[in-house]
Amino acid sequence: MSSNHLALVYTRRGKYKEAESLLQRALAIEEQALGAEHPDIATILDNLGSLYIRQERYAEAELLRMRALTIREQQLGAEHPETARGLDNLALVYVRQGKYKEAEPLYQRALAIEEQQLGATHPDTAISLNNLARLYTDQGKYAEAELLYERALRINEQELGTNHPATASCLNNLASLYQAQGRYGEAKQLLQHALTIREQVQGLEHPDTAMSVWWLAVLSVQQQHYQDARALYQRALAIYERTLGSEDPMTQRIQQDYTALLRTMKQGKATE
Repeated sequence: MSSNHLALVYTRRGKYKEAESLLQRALAIEEQALGAEHPDIATILDNLGSLYIRQERYAEAELLRMRALTIREQQLGAEHPETARGLDNLALVYVRQGKYKEAEPLYQRALAIEEQQLGATHPDTAISLNNLARLYTDQGKYAEAELLYERALRINEQELGTNHPATASCLNNLASLYQAQGRYGEAKQLLQHALTIREQVQGLEHPDTAMSVWWLAVLSVQQQHYQDARALYQRALAIYERTLGSEDPMTQRIQQDYTALLRTMKQGKATE
């Protein structure tokens, strides 16, 4: 396993110091071997940026991803699909800080590149559509977001299949929009569909399946269906503990949500 790949594993599991050390070492080695402007350097910079985003070290992440984007623009061209990826990656730094005005033109430019270079129905175009739609959702631009999410869903269903994991992700994204609007019935149908895809294609014990279960748990809490939510949290938590361990950030996030739910249920009984 390469240092870069192992660092991604450490990042996912919350071992940030180990991940940072590996990524910095990989960066130094690749810069010496390939040169500071090689496109492979941009990939390591983006991965190090992802680590810093998780740690909310946004200023450092921004500098790294700006450098990665510059490398791709200079070495591959302003209209290359990898440049579009760099634009998406930099935009995420701004989104996480609520800097939507800075993020929007980057997402729009990335989408335009992919539509022109890859085609309007390419799966990578669907990824950019999802990114821009998520930004619009965060801004409360629900009508614009829905059109983009629906287009991305159609692309993945047609190009990848109705039972592909990427299609499940699109269903989850559209469901999140419906949840933001209080359209809980529609959201539940999409989330259940997405969960069925995950279970059939990726298996009952896959972390992505647990993620879909978690989304349903969150929806159940929003609907105040606390008994349903408790069972869903328990299932998601069990999967994450078995597959990623109790120290994984997502496992801890679900444990926190589950604890908060139990507290809410206990308070509800106390006031009856």
